[in-house]
Amino acid sequence: MKRTLVAAVLCLGLFSQPGLADGSYAQRPEVISFATTMQEKYGFNRDEVLAALGQAHHEPRVIELIRPPATTGVRSWQRYRARFLDGKRIDGGVAFWQAHAAALQKATEQYGVPPEIIVAIIGVETFYGRDTGNFEIVSALATLAFDYPPRASLFLGELEQIFLLAREQGRDPLSYYGSYAGAIGYPQFLPSSIRSYAVDFDGNGRIDFDEPDDAIGSVANYLARHGWVRGEAVAIPALLSPETNAQALVDAGIEPVLTPGQITAAGIVAASSNPPTAPATLVDLATPGAPTEYWLGYRNFYAITRYNKSSFYAMAVFQLARALRDQYASVTGNAP
Repeated sequence: MKRTLVAAVLCLGLFSQPGLADGSYAQRPEVISFATTMQEKYGFNRDEVLAALGQAHHEPRVIELIRPPATTGVRSWQRYRARFLDGKRIDGGVAFWQAHAAALQKATEQYGVPPEIIVAIIGVETFYGRDTGNFEIVSALATLAFDYPPRASLFLGELEQIFLLAREQGRDPLSYYGSYAGAIGYPQFLPSSIRSYAVDFDGNGRIDFDEPDDAIGSVANYLARHGWVRGEAVAIPALLSPETNAQALVDAGIEPVLTPGQITAAGIVAASSNPPTAPATLVDLATPGAPTEYWLGYRNFYAITRYNKSSFYAMAVFQLARALRDQYASVTGNAP
């Protein structure tokens, strides 16, 4: 038997004819094809999907925000770092940690991810829930799926996922709000990531990313599922000899595949008295007018890049986490 979208949506009147005004998404051939696919693949009622999309609207601001800048700026690690490692974000992170210490401890015990890493990701993503976005998700995803060809395939998939998520959660698909790219809640998960990695961490029978506990558990689960290794290093500074071909090593990719022997042979020395005996990647943190910082990134660094495929992002999370850990210990008198 085919399942329909939740009855609550019908009760709200979202499928009434006035939503299908001239020029609405529901009248476009590619949208009709999408609705037909949702019926054939997943058992939705085609007309209900069309009616929901008839209530969606084109968001010009979404296109403005997703489109690459006309001129590409010069990468600067120090400028990027300064966005996330300031007093307000550190103090806010410690306050968030104190307020949700039990959930963070539980997540660390269950998934092996330290509390400071979880807090840092939520801090970088949404400033601990202060900035989760105010775009209606179906409208944002429809805009990107049907009106932005460069990324249409990705966002068409996420549009499918928001309908599936709404059905699973018994929610109106038009009730979700988040970022211009369709990311939701404290941890900014896309709909596909919510369906794959989110957990009901507070045990109340539902997943709610407007509440921090589910976000905390889901971030930890996401990292664990992407290879986080309990108790292992994230990254350590590296010293390079003049003979090191740094660019070739960086260009080899972010996955940690360089063995300790290869690292030594390349003229790289870990700036640690007891470096991990594990494969690593060479990370370059370039700032115009300043010497490039080099780090060795390990499996846990790579796991953070699965959240956002950027070495700058992963290093900002790591360094914010260290600052949070130190400040938390100073404020509470307890080492994490």
